[in-house]
Amino acid sequence: MRATLKDVATLAGVSEISVSRVMRNAPNISENLRERVLTAANSLSYTPNRLAGALKNQSSNLVAVVLPSMSNDVFSTVLDGIEAVLDQHGLNAVLGLSEYDPERELRVIRELLSWSPMGIILTGLHHDKTIAGMIAQLDIPVVQIMDVDGTPLGSAVGMSHTRAAETAADYLHGKGYRRFGYIGAWSERPSRSRARRTAFEDRINALDCPLVAATILEERSSALAGASATAEMRQRYPEIDCIFYANDDLALGGLFYAMAEGINVPNDLALMGFNGIGIGKATPLPLSSIETPRYEMGVQAADLLLKAQSEENRTVDLSFKVFEGGTT
Repeated sequence: MRATLKDVATLAGVSEISVSRVMRNAPNISENLRERVLTAANSLSYTPNRLAGALKNQSSNLVAVVLPSMSNDVFSTVLDGIEAVLDQHGLNAVLGLSEYDPERELRVIRELLSWSPMGIILTGLHHDKTIAGMIAQLDIPVVQIMDVDGTPLGSAVGMSHTRAAETAADYLHGKGYRRFGYIGAWSERPSRSRARRTAFEDRINALDCPLVAATILEERSSALAGASATAEMRQRYPEIDCIFYANDDLALGGLFYAMAEGINVPNDLALMGFNGIGIGKATPLPLSSIETPRYEMGVQAADLLLKAQSEENRTVDLSFKVFEGGTT
């Protein structure tokens, strides 16, 4: 049964009005009251019901989509794929951004679920247990995207980041590179990013080429951050002959830095990104990258969501491919 506002009020030992004010983030609420209410709400996997009494079936034509960020081309392409399918069925995506912050993700999902969507699409396989409880109470289908290395709540569509990193290591080693660096961002909060770095490091260790240096930035990924991190790594570890980046934004920054400094890429320094975004293929020296099927991922995610009532949950591995540009 879906937990009610009254259930939360009883558990927290406060009035229903107080619970309502906390859930609406009303002003002049003490931190003590807020903490008591949110603790009770989380323990009950509570979500407000914005449609109470409005619809007989308590469901809408909305599909909740939770993505980490829209600051680069990766997730906008996924969303394009989702929208292409939903539009054909008279459904609309309502978007929430987590910024790779678990607490923010919980708040965003609670708000989205309050509108009783017909389903939800999440990014990644690892989420707060409260989120699983909230989705279960609404009894709606869930599809998780980007990763298949784990156990999903429902269906999943994506790729193995472990295999992708191992493939990148084998490819770069096969090109003759032996002294590797790695650059990531977002404090490596997405578990798939951490798994990718770990798999890459394990693989090059097995190839007798230990990682020379790894830089994990606290800030969000961007070309500017990639350029700065590459410059610092190059200055501290001039022996590095190849850098593998957590994504193409960072790698493009590394390429721009190398071009500005007159560094011969790939002879003096090879660069490889991840995701294979369009701009990386349009640069004067195309960026080598692990190309991921992001649009198809969105299409498949929406399709799995729509088929959830008639089909068993499935995990779809769309795999990846190496895009061999001019930087390796």
